[in-house]
Amino acid sequence: MSRIGNNPVAIPDGVTVEVKENILTVKGKLGELTQEFSAVEVKVEEGQVLVTRPSDSKEHKAKHGLYRSLINNMIDGVSKGWTKELELVGVGYRASNQGQKLDLALGFSHNIVIDLAPEVKIETISEKGKNPIVKLTSFDKQLVGQVAAKIRSFRKPEPYKGKGIKFVGEQLRRKAGKSA
Repeated sequence: MSRIGNNPVAIPDGVTVEVKENILTVKGKLGELTQEFSAVEVKVEEGQVLVTRPSDSKEHKAKHGLYRSLINNMIDGVSKGWTKELELVGVGYRASNQGQKLDLALGFSHNIVIDLAPEVKIETISEKGKNPIVKLTSFDKQLVGQVAAKIRSFRKPEPYKGKGIKFVGEQLRRKAGKSA
């Protein structure tokens, strides 16, 4: 029994959910998302979305909770949005943006310039005495996570001094240096 899959997803005001054949479309004030689904049945009833599985086969059980979570994330995204914050830890590490271009100075011989998708809004925060922060916002949770992981992959945090790009609030495993 899927505990997550059995929970109905509430539809807030200003969000419309349509199901046509095997495609679910969610529209809200921030944008529109579509998701193709299989192996489950999705119904919209009385201001909530219900996900049911036709049988107890392994595939149906596996996808029951998955599609319920995806639908919940879509509804939250078009109504509230998703945000990821990255912190640049290191001397001389800087971030700036011009529109949808993110310019990162990460200690390489050249700056890294990334063009971001138009669905992702970017903001860079640089305060004196604090590490620069890159704030990514979008209605698509998967896209925000993917862009944040791509930015983090340019300079992952190292375990000795903690230098690199890390998520705000991320706990790093630190190692002791050389013993004398």
